[in-house]
Amino acid sequence: MKFDLSDFIYSKLRLSESASIFLEAIIYSVTLLFFLIIIWVIARKILTILFVKVSSLTKTKFDDLLIKNKIPSTLAYFPPILLSIRLFPVILSEVKVIREPIVLFMDLILTFLIISLIRRVLSTLKDFLKTIPNFRDKPIDSYIQVVMIFVWFVGVMIIFSIISGKDISAFLATLGALSAIILLIFRDTILGFVASIQVTINDMVRIGDWITMKSYNADGDVIEINLSTVKVQNFDKTITTIPTYRLVSDSFINWRGMNESGGRRIKRPILIKVSSIKFLEDSKLSELKKIERISDYINDRTNEIEEENKNKNVNKNLLLNGRNITNIGLFRRYALAYLSTHPEVNKELTLMVRQLAPTAHGVPIEIYAFAADKKWENYEQIMSDIFDHLLASIPYFDLECFEYSYPKA
Repeated sequence: MKFDLSDFIYSKLRLSESASIFLEAIIYSVTLLFFLIIIWVIARKILTILFVKVSSLTKTKFDDLLIKNKIPSTLAYFPPILLSIRLFPVILSEVKVIREPIVLFMDLILTFLIISLIRRVLSTLKDFLKTIPNFRDKPIDSYIQVVMIFVWFVGVMIIFSIISGKDISAFLATLGALSAIILLIFRDTILGFVASIQVTINDMVRIGDWITMKSYNADGDVIEINLSTVKVQNFDKTITTIPTYRLVSDSFINWRGMNESGGRRIKRPILIKVSSIKFLEDSKLSELKKIERISDYINDRTNEIEEENKNKNVNKNLLLNGRNITNIGLFRRYALAYLSTHPEVNKELTLMVRQLAPTAHGVPIEIYAFAADKKWENYEQIMSDIFDHLLASIPYFDLECFEYSYPKA
């Protein structure tokens, strides 16, 4: 004999037939919901133990990241959701007023669950690729975001189709008519996606690069490149956010070449007062010969000049006649000799001391060299030590640095 719960309720509680059927559906639904919760708890426990066990047996980090991104917990929702989609229509077959909304709700839950699972898998893939050296400096975030936009697009279409009961093609036709508005709404996203591809193909910026972009007051290391923005951690630890497409449309400085080279460039002038520049007399040259770094140069240069002046029978009663040694020229030689023996200067890269065109602020003597240590703090210390020494040595050559003096009131 088949037991009918609605008949039992009808006979015992003296309810109407429709109320008995409705109460029967509620009781069965609550009972089913209780068992579905038990199934979810059991599935979550089993999947977690299984993933942890497999993770402990493998060397790859991918399964560890699956656990970190809660893939087992997400998969545990599928058995109860799929059972509910199958069983609720049967339980509520006599109560159409609530059957359709519940079935619709379960379909929506399944859609969101699938989207959530895809998002977590993509997050796991992103984290895994960042552990691989070849991908660590690539804008993985941008590509993951593009895939997620496509997934959400398809998901939203399916959700609208479920709610309205219409085919997805109807929504796609509507979107085609609204394509101009969609392009306007997603303008930055589209530009960012195209820029991400250009940045990657042309290898313009990598995560970890030091870039300077004055238009955005950015000067620091790139810590993230995603679909819409590039995050730069400045040296004062502030974060500057730059639209990704600006890396293609605007100019910026990438210091990667310096980091990959054998040194960091020192390029700074010392301004020499023009009135202090002069020819050196023999007495001053004799005094400067005591400077060990240039004593051999002075001897060789003096002998060469004396021989040439003698052969040309030059009248040296006037110092201007013939060839002579200037104090600024000798200082340049001294600065070059000093840099050539400096332990913190890379001798394999360009090393020179040159005179630039005179200006209203004096004659620039530019130091052009490369510090062997590229770390910012050490680089600044090396450069400061070099110029401390050179500035202190200038008076020995009877030279003066240019100093701007304000007119007296």
